[in-house]
Amino acid sequence: MTHQPGLLRTAPLQGETTSSLICRIAGRYGMEAKTLRSCWHWRNYPPSHDGGGARADAEVLLNAAGRRLLAGLCGVEEDVLARALPSWGQEDSKLPAEAEGPAAAWRISGAVAGPVAFGCRLCTVRRTGTAVRVVRYAPRWQRVCVRHGRWLLDADADQPLEHLGLRDLPEVVQAQRRWSGVARRAVRTGAGPERVFALAHAVVARWWEQALHWEREAIWPRRLHQVAGGNAGTDLKRWRIVGREAVVFPEVVAVADALLDPAMAELAWRASGGTRPRLRGGDDLFCHRLGERVDRDWLGPLVAADYGGPLSGWRSAIVRARRGGGPPGWRDDPWQLKREQQPATMAGQLRVMAAEAQAGGSGTRWRGTVSAEHRFHITQLLDDAREELAQLRGAQSGTTAEVARTLLEHLSQSAELVDRAVLHTAAAAVAAGVALEEVARWSRLPAEELSRVLATGRSED
Repeated sequence: MTHQPGLLRTAPLQGETTSSLICRIAGRYGMEAKTLRSCWHWRNYPPSHDGGGARADAEVLLNAAGRRLLAGLCGVEEDVLARALPSWGQEDSKLPAEAEGPAAAWRISGAVAGPVAFGCRLCTVRRTGTAVRVVRYAPRWQRVCVRHGRWLLDADADQPLEHLGLRDLPEVVQAQRRWSGVARRAVRTGAGPERVFALAHAVVARWWEQALHWEREAIWPRRLHQVAGGNAGTDLKRWRIVGREAVVFPEVVAVADALLDPAMAELAWRASGGTRPRLRGGDDLFCHRLGERVDRDWLGPLVAADYGGPLSGWRSAIVRARRGGGPPGWRDDPWQLKREQQPATMAGQLRVMAAEAQAGGSGTRWRGTVSAEHRFHITQLLDDAREELAQLRGAQSGTTAEVARTLLEHLSQSAELVDRAVLHTAAAAVAAGVALEEVARWSRLPAEELSRVLATGRSED
């Protein structure tokens, strides 16, 4: 199958996935995406949801010949595509050399260049003249389409919605505008917007779970019913999952702003007793002020009574840094977020809900609670370890020293890959709710050491 290069020009959208662009090009040529994809030699099958449906967050990596072909099909220079498509320059060891022709490999976007969301179709119409689905890489603090009042949903979940309406929630749109200033402050402090947002999001997501028992909470229920079209009805559990990010976004921005405020750090220090430590009480000035900053003057005592969460970690780091005397390291970093404190994603929660509805066995439970990206990474580590070990099966020749060196190098590399797979699997189990002590026993690692490794993120590649 051949096409005349540049016959129909299809410009990429900033941050778009390569897979999304290919689908739009196919639409321009009046054909199905799978027909256009036959122009490339594929090294694997497209990823799908557990139920068999195609994943909207599927991504494509191309070899050099494959990139040239795509540039010709959309009639756009390669350097333009390189600036617009985050996955453009990423290579894959399983892709053949350029001489073997255009080749492609399927991946999941989250494992390539970060989280992806659906694009606003109304904005796409303005840019392209066609109301088609677009998938773009976008951090979770850039999910509000201010022009059209929409919250753009994660594209990695098996659910039909692309956006939530914010017409009656101007505070969510205003929070998007406010975040720009908060992000600049995060840059000036050296913390970085990503880490500040992640910590604030973890704090508020913890509140979101606790809020079911807050008798005085009225803001979030109102917002949730509005993003659900007026009334979540009997589907409240699903809407609490799908609508969480949009509903809590103003509070996430407010908490991020507060934690960057030196005055709040001073309150945390004073509430701790300063150089004369004391127990936290219901009169905690820091918690009271934080409640006011999220428009809940009654929240202070509830926050003060919550120990062990990400907010407590931030406060402890602030206090330790002022008191001094401790060993330097990650414990002095107030923006360090432990792996087990990271909130579950929408996709993960929907998988758990589906698994619970099906009352599945252990296999379903694993697939339901562990993200596809994490499962893929564990599998890839094990596959790489197998490849290393496979190279030891053949006949060995050479001097004793040469053979021993080769064997030991391959064994060492495979052992390292297996160790990393163990840590990733342990992290997935802990994040899914398995007790740390049980995971430590199964992995034959001391619980204290495993906790330290998972908390510092050393199991990351």
